[in-house]
Amino acid sequence: MRSRTIPITVKNALHDDAPSLLTRGYGFGDRIWRRVREGARSAPMRLLGSQAVFVRGAAGVELFYDSTRIARHGAMPAIVQETLFGHRSVHSLDGAEHRHRKATFVDVAYEDAQVARLSPLLEREWRIELDAWVGGGNRSAYDAAVGAFGRSVMRWAGLPGTPGAQTRWAARLAQIVDGFGAPYSPALLLALVNRAWSDRHAQRLIEAVRIGSLTAPEGTALRAWAAHLDEHGQVLPARLAGVELQNSLRPMIAVARFVAFAAKALHEHPSWRSRIADETSERDSLVGGPLATAFAQEIRRTAPFVPMLPGWALTDVELDGVSVPAGGRVVLDILGTNTDAHSWHRHAEFNPDRFIGVEDYEAIEEFIPHGGAGVATGHRCPGEKLAIAGLATAIAALSDPRVRILPTGLGVNRRRLPTKPASGGIVRAPGAPSRCPFH
Repeated sequence: MRSRTIPITVKNALHDDAPSLLTRGYGFGDRIWRRVREGARSAPMRLLGSQAVFVRGAAGVELFYDSTRIARHGAMPAIVQETLFGHRSVHSLDGAEHRHRKATFVDVAYEDAQVARLSPLLEREWRIELDAWVGGGNRSAYDAAVGAFGRSVMRWAGLPGTPGAQTRWAARLAQIVDGFGAPYSPALLLALVNRAWSDRHAQRLIEAVRIGSLTAPEGTALRAWAAHLDEHGQVLPARLAGVELQNSLRPMIAVARFVAFAAKALHEHPSWRSRIADETSERDSLVGGPLATAFAQEIRRTAPFVPMLPGWALTDVELDGVSVPAGGRVVLDILGTNTDAHSWHRHAEFNPDRFIGVEDYEAIEEFIPHGGAGVATGHRCPGEKLAIAGLATAIAALSDPRVRILPTGLGVNRRRLPTKPASGGIVRAPGAPSRCPFH
């Protein structure tokens, strides 16, 4: 098949696909794919004034993460980069500079020993949330997850603070995730405020470690970023080191959105909830259950989270008959790849069994909820193992027979980015009184 370039015309200049991302949300990708034949791996786009190609599946992942052809620097809209990831963070880097800074994230978060350090903290914090529900508490699954994940990951990272202070900072970080994708909403302004506060607070922690007024335990993220040297042997400015410290924490807290989707899925699949409850009882642990982990992986595959990622074409690139010149954008359809009919058996079916016994999930090229390619050399999130451990622990807690998940507010607004079930997943102990809807 001959390569098909996207002609530069006045009509194309006026027809940009970016606005429909705001109006259609997670339905954006379906609209783009209707332009091409069924099963196509690429589709033409026009994004923020640039020629672009939308890609999916293993072929799309391979292209997007080929650093000789695609660059990430400057591809993310500035409002997303500055609000969500932070100024000059690792997400905006490419090449040797990216690999050097990414290595510290890998050391801090990716090794199995780091998961082992986090696991008992997850167990303790989710036991606290579970006991609160059994005692009549009324926090949603989402709110409980923000608190439990926040306290766990901050202690894991070596940060000081009372549980209450850590829960409040976690709520700020969660709101940044909630607000960055809604430029039409006051939530974005609040996200900018919380970003500024968090940057100042993290900077002060880095400075305190560097002057010796705060001790950061060996092997923690706080110590690593306070001591990190750039590729020229210079310490990072304290503000930037604080940004990367937050990038070691926030992804774990963002997993709270997956927990809300897990509450919805557990309500809709009660047999799985019973199976996981039995597994948790037999193991006498909320952490690390194989069934809970498989359920977590299927949530990550199917839940609308990050819809897509942009990059710049360093050279002329072509995939499946659609080409874009150097300087054009290449956009990876994350959700469309995770749920692609040509990549997954019964792609539209929620079936955690597909992950039973799967040890090396990173080898599944079409499974990219936290990015694709290699952790050390590409842009895959090094905290993915931590995220899976946290989500599986939350699922085990939500499966406890002493609590129930209410059907109220489980609808999902797929136009909003990012989204979650409206109520966050209401959890109650049987017999606990329901709250008045006006309070």
